Amino acid sequence: MRAARYYGKEDVRIEDIPKPECGEGQVRIAPAFVGICGTDLHEYLGGPTFCPVSPHPVTKETIPVTLGHEFSGVVEEVGPDINSFSIGQHVVVQPTISCGTCGACKAGVENTCHNGGFVGLSGGGGGLSDSLVVPASYVLPLPENVPLDVGALVEPLSVAWHAISAAPLDESSTVLVLGGGPIGLAVVQCLGAKKVKKIILSEVAPARQQFAREFGAHHVLDPRENDLVAMTKELSDENGADVVFDCAGVPASITTACQSVKSRGTVVNVAIWEKAVPFNPNMLVFREAKFTAVLGYQRKDFEAVIEALGSVGQLQPSRMITRKIRLEDLVEQGILALTTAKDQVKILVDLAA
Repeated sequence: MRAARYYGKEDVRIEDIPKPECGEGQVRIAPAFVGICGTDLHEYLGGPTFCPVSPHPVTKETIPVTLGHEFSGVVEEVGPDINSFSIGQHVVVQPTISCGTCGACKAGVENTCHNGGFVGLSGGGGGLSDSLVVPASYVLPLPENVPLDVGALVEPLSVAWHAISAAPLDESSTVLVLGGGPIGLAVVQCLGAKKVKKIILSEVAPARQQFAREFGAHHVLDPRENDLVAMTKELSDENGADVVFDCAGVPASITTACQSVKSRGTVVNVAIWEKAVPFNPNMLVFREAKFTAVLGYQRKDFEAVIEALGSVGQLQPSRMITRKIRLEDLVEQGILALTTAKDQVKILVDLAA
């Protein structure tokens, strides 16, 4: 079967590998659509980071590994002890790999597992293949009214849902989102599903500014042309945003976030940082503001997103899909295109194409 195998920096190969066997407690899935994530780009351009160069504590695998952790698919086979899924059923996979024994897992925070990883990065197969086998506990059914291409968006939307769940939000909140990439735009959509009254988004790319408007942002600001701190205060009765989501992860964004939040407001760090940055805690101290961080998602976030997708009109992310490509075109039309194209939000690999 075909699989996109990661060997290291700038080395991804579409290869023919053996089809894995499906055993007890497992489900075989034929991936349908697979999203290309920013993490995939980082692995290609500068990794290995998540992809293991020594045996992973849980999967025991090392590179090469099969990529693809944002995906939907169709059940092909179930283990002899599995009766919760049926052949042909449309599903998504929560790709979180956790050990179940470390302090984080025992505390119920398995998304921060000390030995953790992801299907599609750390071994255990990946969505960028014709078939993979995962534990049945990783699999969630899709509602019948949710198409498989939209199903591939459940994973990035769950990142956003987890982020907004970490903040004290209600319909009256004023929220600033820094960064209009796929996760920032997903945060905007999830805030809209929660009926937040005032959503402000900061983004430099004109195409993504337009996407933000289409996805529900009430005010879209270009940080090159607008004083974000002053504009946020003006749009929030001179007090500042109730919550700021930093999805940009650049030195300027952390300063803007801390200076734009209201007294006793909350800054939520969603971004993954590539290097250390200068930070003055007084920006928060003088506001008695909170700074909290989120990582990935948990099962409840996947379940909430799937429920919202199945509820007519609550969450409609299909416009995030800006291109579909073949598996054979993964590197040129997918990974490399996303490193330069700001007019793309989510490129999906169509395994049937």
